[in-house]
Amino acid sequence: MIRFKLGEMMEKKQFAEGRRVTINEIAIATGLNRMTLSKILNLKGYGAGTDTIDRLCEYFSCEVQDLMERLPDDSV
Repeated sequence: MIRFKLGEMMEKKQFAEGRRVTINEIAIATGLNRMTLSKILNLKGYGAGTDTIDRLCEYFSCEVQDLMERLPDDSV
């Protein structure tokens, strides 16, 4: 399963910039829908397209592996 680390990336950006970073701010800056960002943040195993991943990597100035990780499938 792929797990997004959006919450961790938001925390890092907040710490680095010394200010609060909101889903709304990310949505405006990336052009992504707030609901999509909320699903990435809150739904285990949510699947996002490559365009969404690319926009988030651009916003956070990070690589794909900084934004997401692969976890072993518990059902196997």
